[in-house]
Amino acid sequence: MEPRLTDNLRVVFILVILLSSGSSENEWDFNFCGTWLHGNGSLSLIVNLSTGCNEISVSANQSSLSINGQITSQCRRYDVIPLEEFGLDTVKEINFCLYWEPLLDQLKLQVRDKSFTLCWPASLQGSCCADLSQGPNKPEAPYGIVNGTISYDMITYKTLTAYVFLGMPVNCKTLCDQVSQRSTQTNMIEDTVKSLAVWILEHPSAHRFEMVMKEDFIGYNVTSPPTQGVHFESTITVQIPPALKQAANKTSKVVFTFFKNNFLFQEGLQEVRILDDVVEINVENEVITNLSEPIRIGFHHDVIPKTHSRKCVSWDTRKDPLQVTWLMDGCETRQQGANHTECLCNHLTYFSVLVQLEPRPVCHLLALTTITSLGCAVSVISCVALIIFLNRKSMRSKEQSIPIHLGLAVSLAFLNLLFFFTGVLANMGGESVCAWVGAALHYSLLSSFAWMGIEVFHTFWLIYMVSRPSPKTCVWNLVGFVLPAVPVIILVRVGDIYGVTKVLPCDDTSNPYQMCWMKDTYKALLAHCFTNTTILPILVSSGIVMLLLVYREIRTRDKWRQNRVAFLSIWGLSILFGATWGLNFLDFGPLSEFILFLSCILNSSQGFLLTLRFYMLDWMRKQAGGSASGSSSTGSTRQHMLQTQEKN
Repeated sequence: MEPRLTDNLRVVFILVILLSSGSSENEWDFNFCGTWLHGNGSLSLIVNLSTGCNEISVSANQSSLSINGQITSQCRRYDVIPLEEFGLDTVKEINFCLYWEPLLDQLKLQVRDKSFTLCWPASLQGSCCADLSQGPNKPEAPYGIVNGTISYDMITYKTLTAYVFLGMPVNCKTLCDQVSQRSTQTNMIEDTVKSLAVWILEHPSAHRFEMVMKEDFIGYNVTSPPTQGVHFESTITVQIPPALKQAANKTSKVVFTFFKNNFLFQEGLQEVRILDDVVEINVENEVITNLSEPIRIGFHHDVIPKTHSRKCVSWDTRKDPLQVTWLMDGCETRQQGANHTECLCNHLTYFSVLVQLEPRPVCHLLALTTITSLGCAVSVISCVALIIFLNRKSMRSKEQSIPIHLGLAVSLAFLNLLFFFTGVLANMGGESVCAWVGAALHYSLLSSFAWMGIEVFHTFWLIYMVSRPSPKTCVWNLVGFVLPAVPVIILVRVGDIYGVTKVLPCDDTSNPYQMCWMKDTYKALLAHCFTNTTILPILVSSGIVMLLLVYREIRTRDKWRQNRVAFLSIWGLSILFGATWGLNFLDFGPLSEFILFLSCILNSSQGFLLTLRFYMLDWMRKQAGGSASGSSSTGSTRQHMLQTQEKN
């Protein structure tokens, strides 16, 4: 009890210090909210802003909401905006909020669910207009603003025609340093009171860099400065081509502004998000488009899974001056890795990378689904035939690899059977059925991986430990059938892992394909990473290594010099060792669609290809006149290995 009380007192003490120190600092942000009571008829938004630091007024009457004043450093604007274009004239009362960021010269108006950017973000170096305080109130009226609040503190419940707020000029660098100091103080209690870090750790300062293009300009490289308090240091690199000098007619000054964690750029985004880093590039007083040589912008960011698409985008403030609209026009995306994206753009404006939060849509989904269903159906039938074939052979042979082949055939049959019906069960049974089917499908996949790993280990045993007896069949069954159930049972107990998942086709995202598997949740993604994506690289790499070892050991045998035998043996072993799953790691670049189809065909047909391999080897043995031991007909490698050791 005493340690907990001590911790609480320490937190309270730090909070008192933090709040007391903040009371003497300048207020760097401002938000005013209220409800606009208007009449019937057309409604409009009137914006009249000029530079300076005097006052800003928010007024309203029967037909218009007005923002007037002098608080900006660079922004000048006069607009009359009809609100009927945005569907905001259908309700009697309209809630709104006005947000002011002096360090960015950024002014935003939120009217119901619509956001209007009245002043675009910029980097300031001189004076900022901060510490907005309430001025004299205007008189009451039937139409106007009711329930006015500042930072969620109520001013009055009365309906006033206008609210006036007075500004105070403050040195921008001083204000930015105060915010940085406040962020540092917050780090002291970040681990204990994480909720405070949400609003204090955001650093609103932007970094500005200017560059003058001289007559002999041959290009220039710019890198964003480091940001304090950021765990992962993401950077932006910009390469300016010589073509920009030719396109700039009036001036040679290029301005770079680097933004970080600006909520404005995320406005209106739901299934996608913009990176925390945004860069604005412009030539003063000029509009630059259609450059003959693109500007290269490199974004170094957190790792983005390849299942989440990313595109280079820009916000053209000339086309959309009021609302932030990210478009891919004029930019080419080049993925340089999981944590690096390069953008090649032919114009100047705001740039960033748009990341899809949900897995990317799959093209040719109908064709891939058809191929998979057909392959699974054939594999189930083939695995049943292979199980019967191996059981008959086990009656005449004491070959120890037959139980291992049987285990692999059973697991593959179960896997393909469930995968064949997963779409039907998802549509008919829903979440309740898919919770169990998804778990069973995951178990069968892990069981197949386990038996493929056993094939690898058993082959290693046959090559390098011939004199020692192989482990008993009960050991293989424990590893192949019981061990894969352990993580699945744990995940079922955790909950919210298995269920219905949707695969979006790229031609019609409104009609997704449903299947029983892991859900599209954060916990399910972690489970997928710790089970499937951890085991698969180990299985594939060990399988490829074992293939090379097998080939090196038995390549001198006469029968292996025959092309068809060598091909069938290596090809069959690659199925046994799961090497075909390695195609999933090659799903990128210009051949991604070809790799996707090839992986779909081979992995869904593993049961059929495995059965074909055993039957072909048995047929070739019979054509060659048989052998003293019937074990070679099973396609195992034990006899081949023993003969190789005898020759050596």
